[in-house]
Amino acid sequence: MMPLNLAEVGEEVIIRRLGGSPEVRSHLADMGFVVGSPVTVVTEIGGNLIVNVKDSRVAVSKEMAGKIMV
Repeated sequence: MMPLNLAEVGEEVIIRRLGGSPEVRSHLADMGFVVGSPVTVVTEIGGNLIVNVKDSRVAVSKEMAGKIMV
């Protein structure tokens, strides 16, 4: 398992665990980051990620991506 921010651009990974406070986990789930869902890293800009999750493109900060374990 590794944080999402270590995944390679173009790589599809599966979410294994969400970290952080209950509020952070709820916010991530609201954006589509659910355990078992596939996520593809589209691009990385300054450590921040743009990912495809549930047929949507979502921007995720470096700190938030570190809480998503894949």
